[in-house]
Amino acid sequence: MSNLLKSKNEPKLKKQASSSDEQQAKINEVRELLGDLPTEMPGFLTDSTIRRFLRTRNWSTVQATKALKETVKWRRQYRPDKIRWEDITEREHLLKKAYVVDYLDKNGRTVFVSMPSIKSLVPAKEQVKLLVYNLETMSSENAQENIVWVVDFSGWTVSSTPLAESRQSVHIIQNYYPGLVGAAILCNPPKIFESFWKILNYFIEPELKERVKFVYTNNSESQRIMVDMFDLDKLESAFGGRNTSGIDIVKYSERMQRGDQTRNLHIR
Repeated sequence: MSNLLKSKNEPKLKKQASSSDEQQAKINEVRELLGDLPTEMPGFLTDSTIRRFLRTRNWSTVQATKALKETVKWRRQYRPDKIRWEDITEREHLLKKAYVVDYLDKNGRTVFVSMPSIKSLVPAKEQVKLLVYNLETMSSENAQENIVWVVDFSGWTVSSTPLAESRQSVHIIQNYYPGLVGAAILCNPPKIFESFWKILNYFIEPELKERVKFVYTNNSESQRIMVDMFDLDKLESAFGGRNTSGIDIVKYSERMQRGDQTRNLHIR
């Protein structure tokens, strides 16, 4: 069995805002520290977003404000809120390399599936755009404030995921969408992935690292993670579930475009 499955996360002490009133007070304090920014980006600087940034900064209003200001600067330049389904080339969508499923986990969280072994047809810059589009969509629509990311490593090789691209993706997730990933399920990574993971580990913050779980469909101990988190009738068979229907890209495209139209109403 892989050493990845045996690894344990070190305990970590965290500050907690124990009551909803205390949390709201922290959120209000951050709003004051942000000055006019909440007026500039009301669709982004919601209570939900500020709460996520506070949680990942141990409820430090100073640190959360600093991180939010850096994110605002990035959003002004990159404009993730402007990316739409049709901005991604159709042939990349047809690969079904990454998608948001139409069911939730048992905690009501959005579930995002990606398959890194599928070779992309576009440059790295466009792959990052697709990642940001998905993150933006999920962060704006997810009532539970965080998501479950399930990664299918079937057929994965070292060339499947260039380290530079992986580092950029981790940087975006940690810095501009902190706390969005509530759990990352890495399914059936091959033995060779251990070396890649050891390198990537250096760039992953403890807050995110502790949310990573390794699952092997031929291992009953790790498979219990999936049973506890998902309805097996809905979960794809690749992850130990009983759903063999797969994704209908036409219907999925229509769903994402409807989501884009809804987001358009909230952009000023």
